[in-house]
Amino acid sequence: MKIVVLGGGESGCGAAYLAKKKGMEVFLSDKGAIKDNYRQFLNENGIEFEEGSHDEERILNADWIVKSPGIPKKAEMIQKINEKGIRLSSEIEFASEFTDAKIIAITGSNGKTTTTSLIYYILKNDGLNVGLGGNIGYSFAKQVADENHEYYVLEVSSFQLDDIQNFRPYISLLLNLSQDHLDQYNYNYEEYALAKFRITENQENDNFFIYNKDDEMSKNILEKLEIKAKMIPFSTKEKLEEGGFINGDTIEVKLKDTFSMKLDELSLLGTHNVANSLAASIAGKILEINNESIRNSLMTFQAVEHRLELVTEIEGVKYINDSKATNVNATYYALESMKTPTVWIVGGLDKGNDYTEIEELVKRKVKAIVCLGIDNEKIINFFKDKKEFIYDTSSMEKAVEISKSLAEKGDTVLLSPCCASFDLFKNYEDRGHQFKEQVLKANGN
Repeated sequence: MKIVVLGGGESGCGAAYLAKKKGMEVFLSDKGAIKDNYRQFLNENGIEFEEGSHDEERILNADWIVKSPGIPKKAEMIQKINEKGIRLSSEIEFASEFTDAKIIAITGSNGKTTTTSLIYYILKNDGLNVGLGGNIGYSFAKQVADENHEYYVLEVSSFQLDDIQNFRPYISLLLNLSQDHLDQYNYNYEEYALAKFRITENQENDNFFIYNKDDEMSKNILEKLEIKAKMIPFSTKEKLEEGGFINGDTIEVKLKDTFSMKLDELSLLGTHNVANSLAASIAGKILEINNESIRNSLMTFQAVEHRLELVTEIEGVKYINDSKATNVNATYYALESMKTPTVWIVGGLDKGNDYTEIEELVKRKVKAIVCLGIDNEKIINFFKDKKEFIYDTSSMEKAVEISKSLAEKGDTVLLSPCCASFDLFKNYEDRGHQFKEQVLKANGN
């Protein structure tokens, strides 16, 4: 079988490696430059590849093509592949064909990385043989090739779900929906939502689908779809007969038996993280992990880097890195969880943001806005009549310096940008690392 892999990053190299290991004829093609570490990996494993161009004839002669999620479905090469009717899959689809492990797959607009990491931590903490992959960590395909895990916990994006045919998780989770990546879905929110719901389309009645009962768009879609998997809801707003919910000052999960723990024992901050903890607890209960083990994991889990990550406290001021908040909805959750007056660092590459969603929270919680971007005009214009103190910066050093001068004992400095990072930084990780570096520098470290 001739396999062509498009994209020479983590998922592409992993897929090519798995194909090679399974005795297939494999060729990897990347229109851009392949990073040195991946180029070395391909050479070491005898995988034929090209970079800087696509050999169209060779690609269109493949039996099966595995595509990086970063390649837009509107790309010319993808159109040609679809016209020829060649099977086109994501790495998660490809790798899942070669493992009998139970897959726990998590999607949603916000909270995917945190919840995926938390579920992995719960399973690992309980001694299960588990791998972590998808949109996070190491390539799922490479793990399938080299490691014999009994479980995989996968963070899955809509772009990966666009290219599945048979992908069937044992447990699927859809955490929430908000308008994101609409440029890839014809600016149609429902089209994007339906892409997320593909996580459950191949599930059968011996599988489980965990969903958010509070999410409006999920409710609308569920009225139109027939889900075969056993559906288990979670809610932070109402008590449920079955599923996960808040009961006074505790979280509860009711399945065959009941799991409960105090809200203030959870290691993660904010209402949205209560929802993430409920979803993760349900997955733990389905896998028959005992209550004490789940409780211990929820108490000791450390927040994901760049997601409401406490960097340090300087002179009574907390510095929180939420660089992963690249859309307005993610920043909504961050602001909602703030309990003290907040100096808010915001800005970057705008993705058509509508700031009305966070307007009231900003009025209530934010004492000063520090804009960080090449072009901050849209943010400044939106908030100028609503906040007295707004500052315009175009470097992380300046943003942190101004924030430190504004914050007083008992305040919080929050980097939660609402925007993509590519105007000033390589990616959101680079932005988060630079924030941490400047904060620690300001503290003399």
